[in-house]
Amino acid sequence: MTIQATTHSEGQILQTIQGSRRNSNVGVALITSLGGIGFLLASASSYWQLDLLPGGHPSQLLFVPQGLVMGLYGIAGSLTALYFWIGIALDVGAGENCFNQDSGRLTVRRRGFRQWIQVDLPLDEIQAVKVDIREGLNPRRRLALKLRGRRDLPLTGVGQPMALAELEASGARLASFLDVPLQGAN
Repeated sequence: MTIQATTHSEGQILQTIQGSRRNSNVGVALITSLGGIGFLLASASSYWQLDLLPGGHPSQLLFVPQGLVMGLYGIAGSLTALYFWIGIALDVGAGENCFNQDSGRLTVRRRGFRQWIQVDLPLDEIQAVKVDIREGLNPRRRLALKLRGRRDLPLTGVGQPMALAELEASGARLASFLDVPLQGAN
């Protein structure tokens, strides 16, 4: 989930957040779909003794246990692909962050699987804008709000890590708008 667009007016910042409808997720869903269908066709080929796949000769496999196991892999792959396609169709994670100085409120909205998730807070509960950077095998680069008496509220989430310059500029702009300090990662 990355910040797709930011609109800045006199007393308001509106950040549009990209959800699961991205090329990388479509690619994973497509590959998982093809794999699940391939395993199902290999299982059916083994059962009916017909070559339903263009490559190889799955009809020569014994249905018990190879064809049966391939059928189970095909079912698991197809159900996983269905989960990905539903998430992409619903655009899970998409939403917006709205910082409104006129009303003194922060509204964070995200699309879930079944409903919209909304967090509404007063701006005076925000202590700082936090830049969270973790490098390594599973890197994380995100902006979060440090709140009084609560856990940090992430503004950017999973997905492609933001460029450091973009992350720092966005954090500095937001901290300046909210008149709170900008904190680095621990």
